[in-house]
Amino acid sequence: MANTPQQLLDQAKAAQAAADAALAKAQAALNAAEHLADAGGAAAAAATGGMVDPTIFRFAIFVMAIFVGYYVVWSVTPALHTPLMSVTNAISSVIVVGALLAVGVPLMSEGTGWARGFGFLGLVLASVNIFGGFLVTQRMLAMYKKKG
Repeated sequence: MANTPQQLLDQAKAAQAAADAALAKAQAALNAAEHLADAGGAAAAAATGGMVDPTIFRFAIFVMAIFVGYYVVWSVTPALHTPLMSVTNAISSVIVVGALLAVGVPLMSEGTGWARGFGFLGLVLASVNIFGGFLVTQRMLAMYKKKG
C-alpha cells in the first residue's frame, strides 16, 4: 500500500531532524578537534624542543579529520544523504565570505595576486556548490508533491 502524502511528509521531517542532529554532533566534534589540534600542536612542539613546527602537527590532524569525515558521511543511511548534504551545503556560505575577503585584498603587498586568484576560484566553486545544494533540495521536495 502506498504511503499517504502526510506519512511521506512526516518521514521527510524525521529525516531532516536526524540530519540536523548529525550535523550538530559533527560540529561539536569539529570544535573539540580544533581545540585538541591547537593543544596537541603546542604540546608536540614543546616536547620536541621547538624543532618541529606546530603547523606540521595541525596538518597531520587535518589529514586524519579527512578520513574521519569520510567514514562518518559514508556511515549515514542512504535515506539521510540528501537532507544531510543539503544542510551541509549551507557551510559553503562561510567559504563565500572568506573568498570575497580574499578577492577584495588590496594589492598593497607582495603575493596578493595569488590570494586574489585562489579567492576567486574558491568563490566560483562555493557558489556552484550552494546552487547545486538548492537544486538537490528542490528536487527532493518535489518528490513529496502531488502530481497532476
